[in-house]
Amino acid sequence: MRRVAAEFGTGAASLYRYVDNREDLLDLARVIMRRHPWLPSLLITRSVLGPNGLVLLEHVLRALAAHPASLAAKLEAFAIFSTTTALFVQNELGGGSARQQRNAAYLNHALATGRFPQLADLLAPASPAQMSPSGAAAEPADRYRDILARILSGLLCS
Repeated sequence: MRRVAAEFGTGAASLYRYVDNREDLLDLARVIMRRHPWLPSLLITRSVLGPNGLVLLEHVLRALAAHPASLAAKLEAFAIFSTTTALFVQNELGGGSARQQRNAAYLNHALATGRFPQLADLLAPASPAQMSPSGAAAEPADRYRDILARILSGLLCS
């Protein structure tokens, strides 16, 4: 939170008026897309900007103005943030547990053939390296936050 606050030119304590922690900060965009299920597909398939899209881009650039990254890097980070969030939400909304069960059954069948040793290693019961700090295997929401934080850090801090 200190790093995010520094990037906005404010103190970490001031951010806590709006969100409780970093995860809440990342979850805000996801909540909006889950509340409006038509939005993820629109963001992924429609590349035309309208007046509100320009207002949003201007707001994002203003919010990131104090960050040392170039304007191009800031726009790239926002685009990746938006599309990654949209893809995660679209996946969450598209089929639910029935689809997950079908995928799991297919994966188990495919892995049993022995033709996919790398996937078998990846999907083997969680090793300590695959565990979250709390000791439990990472949940989808946790993976979303972690992946998004790593993407944004890489784009804005490189």
